[in-house]
Amino acid sequence: MSTSPILEIKDLSLVTKSNKQILTNVSLTVGKGESLGIVGESGSGKSLTLRSIIGLLPRGVEQVSGDIKCDVRAAMIFQDPRGALDPLCPVVKQLAEVVYYRQKVSRKASRTIALELLEMLGLPDSLKQKDRYPSQLSGGQCQRIVIAMALACKPGILLCDEPTTALDVTVQQQIIEIITSLQQELGFAIVFVTHNLAIASSMCSKLCVMKEGQIVERADSLSLLQNPQNPYTQMLINSVLPLPDFERGTGA
Repeated sequence: MSTSPILEIKDLSLVTKSNKQILTNVSLTVGKGESLGIVGESGSGKSLTLRSIIGLLPRGVEQVSGDIKCDVRAAMIFQDPRGALDPLCPVVKQLAEVVYYRQKVSRKASRTIALELLEMLGLPDSLKQKDRYPSQLSGGQCQRIVIAMALACKPGILLCDEPTTALDVTVQQQIIEIITSLQQELGFAIVFVTHNLAIASSMCSKLCVMKEGQIVERADSLSLLQNPQNPYTQMLINSVLPLPDFERGTGA
């Protein structure tokens, strides 16, 4: 069985128009079905690394060196689900449109596939009868629609740009479970970007820690948590608050 990576980034560097270095010699590889977490604080370059893979760099940012080789179809889940959806178009229609263009099927088949995806992601059956606009759905439901759109592209690798940040804690957990379970079912690889080390280590077998546009440490998740080498990694680990161990009271 081949162990060659499906995604390989070598020495990627990005600068702004004013020539400020924002990513410096970033290299990483992801194998088929693997999960890689990229962890770091805001502004460390995590999201820009993902956007480089799919060629969606913000205006005023350019790649000045490095190579990106992706041998499979990549799809991305964005941080702000409402911002990723067209507010003027009902969600089932939007999803069916993605299926139509990406899977090259008929309009009728694209709607059927869209509804199957919505069912797989636990969205309400009522959407089959009455389509709704993004503003009529909760944040968690919008994020499920965005995940469905990414899956409609039949990706070999799913790029997740802090997909749970805008959601409350309970919904965060649901979205993480959905992504993990779909990965096991469909076999795609994941690159999961987050500032939350606890989430990344629970989802991913390998971790990269980014600081100021550079990868400062990389290791298997367990090794990195048990034996961090970089002071910045240690700081991230220490910033994850443990849950207090309350004694169970007898009162209601």
